[in-house]
Amino acid sequence: MAQAKKTIVWLEKKANDIREDIIRMLEHAGSGHSAGPLGLADIFTALYFDILKHDPKKPDWDQRDVILLSNGHCVPVQYATMAEAGYFDKKELMTLRQYGSRLQGHPERTKLPGLENTSGPLGSGLSQACGMALAMRMDKQTHRWVYVVMGDGELDEGNVWEAAMLAGKEKLNNVIAIIDRNNIQIDGPTEYVMPLEDLKGKWEAFGWHVIEIDGNNMEAIIDACAMGRAIKEKPVMIIAHTIPGKGVGFMEGDYHWHGGAPGTGVPNHEQAKKALHELRTLGGKIRSEHE
Repeated sequence: MAQAKKTIVWLEKKANDIREDIIRMLEHAGSGHSAGPLGLADIFTALYFDILKHDPKKPDWDQRDVILLSNGHCVPVQYATMAEAGYFDKKELMTLRQYGSRLQGHPERTKLPGLENTSGPLGSGLSQACGMALAMRMDKQTHRWVYVVMGDGELDEGNVWEAAMLAGKEKLNNVIAIIDRNNIQIDGPTEYVMPLEDLKGKWEAFGWHVIEIDGNNMEAIIDACAMGRAIKEKPVMIIAHTIPGKGVGFMEGDYHWHGGAPGTGVPNHEQAKKALHELRTLGGKIRSEHE
């Protein structure tokens, strides 16, 4: 079933709660990726609490929409959002990256009900989405969509563009892809490592309908996905410009946090404390009850 519609303010608050959970998870794990998950919190909140047809009590519901995470290292945001949505108890978030945990550092489909794909090697998510979308078409399931979240750094992978060609050729209008355009990857800014622009023009040349948005604007995310579902002749690419490390000042825009966790090797975990304080107070705009 679809989640009951929430107000924009409620969704923004939920996204901030998810960011706090991400910091706690990563601090407890002592490793993991910070910048991408924090930047994606608004998108995942919008997906799970407004956009997707899904039922946490029936994760294999045959009428559900499908969400795939291609850049699997960002999975803390998906785990935190799924827990908030009721797929599992939030206490389990603290098992992230532990031996035997269902919450591995990259998503493993068979470990956790509600995960639709396994991802580790980058670049595979769009191909998985195309396969699922074609299967839905064959089954005449015109009421279902496949959403796939991708990183901009993984666009360096050639198999992304093979899938882009296939989706364009087959006019897979039940695919809505979202690129987390945060402009960083592990070795530096994307435009330094491997320039991607003109990114909009590239996808259009492959036969996609392209929408560009502020990926940290809740209304823009919801509106773009609604527009995407209205496109009938092409697959849809949403280029979502996000701030890596969103909500934590010392992380925002800094590629060094792509693969770093707060508190790692820092006495008294001061980085995590500072990050949580910034999130609780929205950068000092409100007084925190934890002060």
